[in-house]
Amino acid sequence: QVQLAESGGGSVQGGGSLRLSCAASGYSYSTYCMGWFRQAPGKEREGVAAIDNDGTTSYADSVKGRFTIIKDEAKDTVYLQMNSLKPEDTATYYCAAAFGPLASIRKNLTATPCNALDTWGQGTLVTVSS
Repeated sequence: QVQLAESGGGSVQGGGSLRLSCAASGYSYSTYCMGWFRQAPGKEREGVAAIDNDGTTSYADSVKGRFTIIKDEAKDTVYLQMNSLKPEDTATYYCAAAFGPLASIRKNLTATPCNALDTWGQGTLVTVSS
């Protein structure tokens, strides 16, 4: 059973940086997609960033140039480096993953980062103050 363990998040002032981590375990496929989506109170879910096994990345327009998704395959971990944070980035961030032949980066990251999601984490809160 695939499991995702998230860490990171917290509170930061606008312009600051945070890094989220997501460690995956229990998977066996070499084809995968991992990424992050976020949800703020009263707002729709938004795909933030994704990376696949080939190293292809995709970002929401709202975070391009500020967020970077990185994978460390030796640690089965994906990181989301968030720089130049804005108050509108405040949300609960969820790591999500898809494994297997149907796993791929979702076009425009609509609502989720990957197609054929297998699982997602418990979420970690990011709060950015102005």
